[in-house]
This record gives sequence, C-alpha cells and structure tokens, in this order.
Amino acid sequence: MSTRTGPQRYPGASRANWYQDDFGGDPMEVNVVVLHTTESTGLPGYDGGSTAPNLTAVPDLAGKKLRWYQHFDIETSSRALVNLRGGVETNTLNVCQVELVGTCDPKTHSKWQGAGRAHIHWPDAPDWALQGVARFLAWMHEEHGVPLSGPKAWPAYPTSFGKGGGQRLTGAQWTGFKGVCGHMHVPENDHGDPGAIDFPLLVEHAKADLDLNDDDPAPSTPPKSKVPVFPGRKYFVAGASNDYVLQLGRQLVKRGFGDHYRVGPSRHWSEADRLNVRDFQKSRTELRGDADGLPGPLTWRLLFS
Repeated sequence: MSTRTGPQRYPGASRANWYQDDFGGDPMEVNVVVLHTTESTGLPGYDGGSTAPNLTAVPDLAGKKLRWYQHFDIETSSRALVNLRGGVETNTLNVCQVELVGTCDPKTHSKWQGAGRAHIHWPDAPDWALQGVARFLAWMHEEHGVPLSGPKAWPAYPTSFGKGGGQRLTGAQWTGFKGVCGHMHVPENDHGDPGAIDFPLLVEHAKADLDLNDDDPAPSTPPKSKVPVFPGRKYFVAGASNDYVLQLGRQLVKRGFGDHYRVGPSRHWSEADRLNVRDFQKSRTELRGDADGLPGPLTWRLLFS
C-alpha cells in the first residue's frame, strides 16, 4: 500500500473535472507514467469519469501552452487502461496516466488539417507542447522518483497498434518496469498511442528543466552546487530536531518568511516552521497547488536557488 509521500496534485492543474469521488481507485506508490493521446481536439468526457486517466493536458494553441486537468490523485489508480481479470495489473500497478489531447494517427491528422480543425499531431508536436509534457515528467521525477527513461521503441501509428511494432511489453517486463512509457507499451492493451512522439527530446527537456545534464561529460573540476541536496521529508515532522530544520529556518528568514524568529531559527520543527514554509509555497506558482507547509524536493530547490 502506498505511503503517499509526494504531492498528490500537479501544481496549476484544474479540478473542474474531478472523478475520484465517484470512481475512487486503489492507493499506489507511483513509479511509472503512461502517456496516452485522446484522438480528439478537446477535453474528453471519459464516460462520466469511468474511463478517465489521472490527468489530461489540453493544448492552448493560441497561448502556446498546455492546460492541465486532474481527475484522480497522482497515487490513486485511474481507469484509462484495459485491466483484465486474472492477468497482470495495469491501472493499479504503480501507474500515473496522462492523456495528451490530440492525435497520433497520421490519417486523422491529415483529415483534420484538410477540414481546418486546429489540433496537435503529437509525433510532430511543437516544442512548446513537448516542453509542457517534459515539465510534468520532471516534476514526477523530482516529487515521486519516476525515472526519466523508458522503452527504446516508439513506433509510429498504426504500426504501434496491437503487437505490430514489437514494442508491447510482456507481463514480466511490465511488472518490473519503472519510468515513462506509452499506452502502446502496456500489456493486455492493443492501443497504439502516443505513436512516434519524440521521446528522447521529452527526456532531454525534462532533464534540462531539472538541470541534471546527465549526458554532459564530467568537468575536470566539479562545480560547487548552489542548492544543497534535499535530505528527505522525515527530517521535517512533528517533534523532529536536527540541523536540517536549522538550515531550512535560516533560509526562510533570509527569504523573508521567518518573522516568528526573534533571535534566529531553531533546530526544532514546529507549527511556526510549517506555516512559514506554506507561506513560501503560496508565493510560488509552481507550488500553490500543494501549499501544505511540508517541504519536498521542489520546495527545497526553489527556496535555496
């Protein structure tokens, strides 16, 4: 069962189409993201929520950005995959599912183009759209530990349908998989989305967003990190007393979020500390959706950067 240690809401995502109250799923500890495409140009109704993913990204073509809608908590199973009785688990196997509004089918793309129907063909997605997906993947990596890696084969639709492209994982491969994949990789399913999306570029953008630079050769003299490594949430709980609390408190004071300290921060985690962290989170658009006062990796990085 999930310990649900990470934020459950993607910052800035709308809950106008929230389905968890009617179709509550199983708790999970997420380590996989599955990407879908909706094969539509607008936010689907998902049969009232009975076939919904965790989140949907709707392209704002005029604004050149993605608008996010969250339907289930990050670590609650959603319903967009086929999950056969007696087979491997799909919806409930540590998976956060994301629908990308648009198409992966070149025939549909051509038809919509001819009809003047504005849309995104995800294999040819503009960079701003890929950047938007990559930011979500970077957030999932930082907050939930989802690896920024995935299958090598992302064949184009319709080759990706069924087992035609050879990319579909076996039950054993799926059970052991961690990272980012497509609907077309999931066993017990035959859908071919998201087709030939530029997965290497998604990973590149996500790593750049985190400033990982994993593919760069190591410099002869490693640069000194400006941001200390986040120690973990276990140091910031009721009754905790340690140097990390002191480090956090000092930085809060430095950033103007420590008015309750008369002399200086203490090593004892208190309600005042939580409220100061919450105020800092509220001051950042990246964190407002999860402004609970509990520091996580993203809060830590933004506070010290």
